[in-house]
Amino acid sequence: MEYSKLISVTGIAGLFELVGSKTDGAIVRSLDDKSTKFVSSRVHNFSHLESIEVYTVRENVNLVEVFQAMDKSKTALPSDKDDKAVKAYFQKVYPDMDFDRVYASDMKKMVKWFNILKANQVELKLNEEPPVEEA
Repeated sequence: MEYSKLISVTGIAGLFELVGSKTDGAIVRSLDDKSTKFVSSRVHNFSHLESIEVYTVRENVNLVEVFQAMDKSKTALPSDKDDKAVKAYFQKVYPDMDFDRVYASDMKKMVKWFNILKANQVELKLNEEPPVEEA
């Protein structure tokens, strides 16, 4: 499963693989229970994980960079129920994060999503565009 095909759907918990798209929505497969369903774009918004950025004290970084730092860290993942433990975890694992603009709910979602990605053995890397050759 490719990181580039994964999306988040507003109003529905978890992560999904984009199976197909239609003019009025998308067909998605849940990474949790592997169920496939149609999700209307009239009701829900879709966010590709590749397009999500995280505020830092420098320039914003792609979410995959935070996931890669989490993957390399030897620190145990905190419970996504404990706001203080989650914030302390990210202060250790990704200290450049702008903790004034990244809310506890966002950090908890990152922990949940990271667990889902690891459970599904998703390779944490962006889809690289082939270099364009000039004539």
